[in-house]
Amino acid sequence: MKLNSDKIEQLRQLKQEIMELEGYIPQKGQQTDSRLQLGPLHEAFPGRAFPLAANHEFISHNSSEAASTQGFLAVILGMLMQKGGFCLWLGTCPQVFPPALKCFGLAPERVLFVNVPREKDLLWTLEQALSCEALVAVVGEMRELGFSESQRLQLAVERSRVTGFLHRHQPRSLHALACATRWKLAPLPSTVPAGMPGMGWPAWKVSLLKARNGKPGHWQLQWDGEGFQELFHQQSQKIVQNRKNYA
Repeated sequence: MKLNSDKIEQLRQLKQEIMELEGYIPQKGQQTDSRLQLGPLHEAFPGRAFPLAANHEFISHNSSEAASTQGFLAVILGMLMQKGGFCLWLGTCPQVFPPALKCFGLAPERVLFVNVPREKDLLWTLEQALSCEALVAVVGEMRELGFSESQRLQLAVERSRVTGFLHRHQPRSLHALACATRWKLAPLPSTVPAGMPGMGWPAWKVSLLKARNGKPGHWQLQWDGEGFQELFHQQSQKIVQNRKNYA
């Protein structure tokens, strides 16, 4: 049975309304969040808007990927908290050196670190934190997370409008979760202007593995203190400029 054009349009409008209610695209007349300068990443999300009031899953398999993920999260949090507010960072043991967060644009005094002894306790604490409307965002670092547990976490952010970041380090399985996105990051060498000493801005190989109603993809990104820039594009421009200089 073929659907006529009217029914197809009704289904499209219904899908649009559901996505707006879930926070995955801006509602009509609502502007995208100007705090988030995500560069080419915006194209991956419906309405070019990073999903707030949702949970985002990050996967890391070794220590370098875990450190890269924490740096990337710090940049996102720094953007979200430009106008103030507080974040809760949960885990089972200390993993982050707070003063280093300033290098990623995040004020460490606005982050409350809480470490609990067991992952079972961590999940309960995480659910309570995501239910707190006074917070801007919550980071939870764990290993395992079940689908039913992720559903409870998603219900919590839908009520509180808090944005959650779930960093799973060395998970045993990568089954589906009730999260808006799934990410995997790896470190890249930083670049510096020609002739300048020292280290450049942080750079990552960013893989958006899943994006609800969006477009997964892969990017090489560098944070320049204000937003994300595509590293490959920058390198291509430098090559072209160098060729002109030697022409």
